[in-house]
Amino acid sequence: GVMKIRESIHSVFLQHAILESGMDVGIVNPHEMIAYDDLEDDMRILCDNLVFNKNEEATDDMLERTTYERACVVARKKRLPLPRKPRGKMPNLPRLQFDYDKVAPKPAVEPPLPTSEAAQNHVPNPYLNSKSTHEKIAAIRAKASNPTKPNLDYAQESGMYPESFPHFVRGRDSLREHITSLFTSRIALYDGAMGTMIQNYAKRNRLEEEEYRGDRFKDWTCNTKGNNDQLSISQPHIIQGIYREYLEVGGSDMIGTNTFSSTTIAMADYEMEDYVYELNYEGARLAREVCDEVTAKDPTKPRFVVGAIGPTNRTGSISPSVEDPAARNVTFDELVDAYFEQIVGLMDGGSDILMVETIFDTLNAKAALYAVGEYLEFTGLDIPVFVSGTLVDQSGRTLSGQTGEAFYASIRHAKPMCVGLNCALGAEHMTPFVERLAKCVECFLHVYSNAGLPNAMGGYDESPTDMAEANKVFFENGWLNMVGGCCGSTPPHIKAIRETSESFKPRKLPDVGRPKMWLSGLEDLVVDDVHNHLGMPFLNVGERCNISGSIRFKKLMMAGDYETAMDIAKKQVVDGAHVIDINVDDGMLDGLAAMQKFVKIAITEPEVSKVPFMLDASKFEIVLAGLKWCQGKCIVNSISLKVGEELFKEQATLLKKHGCAVVVMAFDEEGQAATESEKVRICKRSYDILVDEVHFPPEDIIFDPNVLTIGTGMEEHANYGVDFINATKTIKEQCPYVKISGGISNLSFGFRGVMKIRESIHSVFLQHAILESGMDVGIVNPHEMIAYDDLEDDMRILCDNLVFNKNEEATDDMLERTTYERACVVARKKRLPLPRKPRGKMPNLPRLQFDYDKVAPKPAVEPPLPTSEAAQNHVPNPYLNSKSTHEKIAAIRAKASNPTKPNLDYAQESGMYPESFPHFVRGRDSLREHITSLFTSRIALYDGAMGTMIQNYAKRNRLEEEEYRGDRFKDWTCNTKGNNDQLSISQPHIIQGIYREYLEVGGSDMIGTNTFSSTTIAMADYEMEDYVYELNYEGARLAREVCDEVTAKDPTKPRFVVGAIGPTNRTGSISPSVEDPAARNVTFDELVDAYFEQIVGLMDGGSDILMVE
Repeated sequence: GVMKIRESIHSVFLQHAILESGMDVGIVNPHEMIAYDDLEDDMRILCDNLVFNKNEEATDDMLERTTYERACVVARKKRLPLPRKPRGKMPNLPRLQFDYDKVAPKPAVEPPLPTSEAAQNHVPNPYLNSKSTHEKIAAIRAKASNPTKPNLDYAQESGMYPESFPHFVRGRDSLREHITSLFTSRIALYDGAMGTMIQNYAKRNRLEEEEYRGDRFKDWTCNTKGNNDQLSISQPHIIQGIYREYLEVGGSDMIGTNTFSSTTIAMADYEMEDYVYELNYEGARLAREVCDEVTAKDPTKPRFVVGAIGPTNRTGSISPSVEDPAARNVTFDELVDAYFEQIVGLMDGGSDILMVETIFDTLNAKAALYAVGEYLEFTGLDIPVFVSGTLVDQSGRTLSGQTGEAFYASIRHAKPMCVGLNCALGAEHMTPFVERLAKCVECFLHVYSNAGLPNAMGGYDESPTDMAEANKVFFENGWLNMVGGCCGSTPPHIKAIRETSESFKPRKLPDVGRPKMWLSGLEDLVVDDVHNHLGMPFLNVGERCNISGSIRFKKLMMAGDYETAMDIAKKQVVDGAHVIDINVDDGMLDGLAAMQKFVKIAITEPEVSKVPFMLDASKFEIVLAGLKWCQGKCIVNSISLKVGEELFKEQATLLKKHGCAVVVMAFDEEGQAATESEKVRICKRSYDILVDEVHFPPEDIIFDPNVLTIGTGMEEHANYGVDFINATKTIKEQCPYVKISGGISNLSFGFRGVMKIRESIHSVFLQHAILESGMDVGIVNPHEMIAYDDLEDDMRILCDNLVFNKNEEATDDMLERTTYERACVVARKKRLPLPRKPRGKMPNLPRLQFDYDKVAPKPAVEPPLPTSEAAQNHVPNPYLNSKSTHEKIAAIRAKASNPTKPNLDYAQESGMYPESFPHFVRGRDSLREHITSLFTSRIALYDGAMGTMIQNYAKRNRLEEEEYRGDRFKDWTCNTKGNNDQLSISQPHIIQGIYREYLEVGGSDMIGTNTFSSTTIAMADYEMEDYVYELNYEGARLAREVCDEVTAKDPTKPRFVVGAIGPTNRTGSISPSVEDPAARNVTFDELVDAYFEQIVGLMDGGSDILMVE
């Protein structure tokens, strides 16, 4: 049904079948055949993948393209806009590499260390718990139910056993170092099931309600049978006997305490919350005693107590209500408090190691590890921590939905020494999941599986031999450092596993490479290895679950419609978001409640929670509240130095304990960083504090150097894009392993409403910021993102000019294009023809070059010359105007009004002054050469205002109508006052005095003649058109006389007459009529005639130079 698709497939098939394999004949429709070279590039790739079966997605990709082509056919029929073409699979572009990316991995010598001083320096645990007196620890001990004061110290004499491995002495040796030596020299043995052993004991001995209670609880108000942890108090010999059997028969190196359910939360079922400390203390103390007893028999194989911390019977991630996905029956803080009390009891009882085990909800594990971290901080001890997750079925996921890799990514911040799996499955069914963990876990790895799957009666059928054989695959592949058993296993099972494992080497720790940001939702995500749907090495953070990023989301939040809001989140994941940004900041909304409810519901939606979350709020308490409901490793957005250094460190420390990544804004106490230098300075300062003082993992720091709005029309905003891109690279260079993020929509905020413009700007910005500067992360709308190569050429140029501030017109050009794109949107809606696209600024094409275009410029020796022979040859003006007898000149002289025949010649004797510059003799020297010499040796002086000087004269002397007229014009028929040029005839002494003052006082080299208005056009105002020649002649003659007089006093500074030619009072370009723009009050020829007459008078009067002014 889609011929274009079919014939494209045929084209690729035939191209290869014919030309490469020799096919000769085919039954075809010749009219529909498409030439191979006519195929679109992306269509050719799709067809090539399909025909040659190049990848598993080939059919799906072609079906997607088929849907698009079918939709295009429909759109053309209905004259609708064409749908957006599916991108298909984009090739991954390379990530910018910095020096620290090129460091080769090194062999690991131990698992990753916690950041505490004790762990970093392998400080031995002194086993003097009585010295741990923190108020929280003291408060727990104070309310303990122990009938007698418990012993808290377990240090041994330093010389009790030899100092070399495999011996171990408490208080002398680092247990961290001992475990590393043990786990790298052989596969260590854990114990097996406690419950199974208690059940087996009950088969041989009476163990009913009475025995469970014992003397201590004989009057208990509720049934306690089944509370196995209680037996540590009521029947200690049973528990101690089981411990001993695992150590002596099974050969276990470590035994877990009988404390799986010893938390206030789990003990509430038996109303034994007040006995939690004692239960843990006794469970550990009994194990301590037996371990020391067995170790004493063979000090080369020291045995250790593992304080077992179970999951509790409540879960932080899963709702207990089918109707309410936001419901929970326990909080993170309640879990932390419960686990902390358990930990104090376990450590006071003599535990060596803490094991958070059988984790079916990672949020519970995070709470337990948070409590462990608090205990270690309060005591200053280095206690090895093991963590064991439980994958509930063959999906390879925990009960709360996480994969094994996601589980590890969520808890690795606690720096466990050993991580692994236990319970739920037999070894055979665990195999693929153990393999996956072995490929990614940075620390030691363990497994203690069930003895197969339970039978119909709830029992386990695998014999010791069967179970050992099932575990063998782990040993053969070198996946494990420690092995044990869970449900259904017994000391003989452990013995058989031990014997099987003895011939195999333990798992080698993976090499240590550059640290990477490793996030998780239900699935894990290594940010440094991510490519987005456009092939960019870039983490898409979906912006649509942000009140400020989506009007629809805001309305749903305000209405409390969380179910529909989840659809927005799901769509973002489908569209390509790697992380979902959650922001519920609004003055009309209870942000604390809204954040918690949204996260709790989102956690239960697999299509949403499979990706990590970015918890985004302006108030720290809101992100912290959301963080406590996230089982995965998420990002907190944001903290900054704006709050001051101390609070900044306090917030960062708290986030580090929760194991999240953090966005750090480029703000400090002085405000927001806008310039490149400020962005770099604040980020480097923040980095140094976080890494050096807080010990925050640098790979978990995301700097946001502030993407600010460009294209606002304000000059100070124009370089914001460049500043961000440049700062990004510098920050990445100066702050190893950090990420750079930004709210990309901020960049184009000035063009809101036209998504094509905004996303085009973003595309150009990201192309350079990512590939050239190393930007890693951005809050975006993945669905709207445009690939750089998909941009129209002219759009790319416009965006490039705007982002990089290439010219002053960049914003105006983009605004013009925005107007066009907005008009296109309207036209499509109304089904009208599209408007004509603005050309914008066309690129200049190169001009063809000839040989003469390639001649190098030469220094100028004078201004460009007129083409006349006299000018070209610098022929001196002879100053013999009487010899200029052209008929046009003669006609002007003939009608002149001068009362006597004027002198026309001004030549001087050749030897009047020396021949060298700066002297000048008229008729001998070229004035062109003289002016060039003068103007290139110093700045020459012209005169000043004639009108101002006449006005100043009138203030001191009478200068009215009578004086303007003088004797010559006393009977004139109209007023002439104001006709300053007339004064050259009627009051020559005034004009000559002004000339002299400019020359002598001002020091002018040149003076302009008093002839500004001396044209027939301007003189028509005074009816003096017939006097124009005389006015110009006299104006120049008077100047000539004064110049010669002053020159004679100092011939080294000759003075020159500049014939002044004014503009007239009429204009050839402008209409004098508002009504008639074509009207003019003078013609070009009239102007020429008027100016020619003026010029003849000026030159005949002795002018040296002519000035059109």
